[in-house]
Amino acid sequence: MRKRCLRLYRQAWVNVDGSSALFVQPLTYMNRSGAIVHHFIPKRFAIEDLIVICDTLDLPAGMVRVRSGGSSAGHNGLKSLIEALGSSAFTRIYVGIGRPDASLTVVEHVLSAPHDPEEQNALHQGVLQAAQATLDLCRGSTVEEVARDYNRRNNSS
Repeated sequence: MRKRCLRLYRQAWVNVDGSSALFVQPLTYMNRSGAIVHHFIPKRFAIEDLIVICDTLDLPAGMVRVRSGGSSAGHNGLKSLIEALGSSAFTRIYVGIGRPDASLTVVEHVLSAPHDPEEQNALHQGVLQAAQATLDLCRGSTVEEVARDYNRRNNSS
């Protein structure tokens, strides 16, 4: 009998201005995101080189925040990663999804698509900004530079 291997992640090597970057998407439940990191870290990469893009209820829909290190702030995916890595010294790019209105639970809000076209557009723009911030980091910009650029951009809109 052949043992079936579960697929835990999807990956793609991407060339960013002459440098290779590995992009990984966990296929686990969000609160088990840390289950995949032993495939990459510390074998091939330093924890400080890891960039995690995740949602947050603590920012309005589409707002982006970039920071390095810190706590999980209650985010179960980050908790899982920090536990698996034994460190929180990685970069985070947060995309705000806002808080649910009174008719939805947090779980329903996180797992459902927004119905409001303005909120959908804001989230789309936030994802585009997060992607650009990731590319800026891959191109050699420091976390401080990217945070200054993207966190400030949110304050002027």
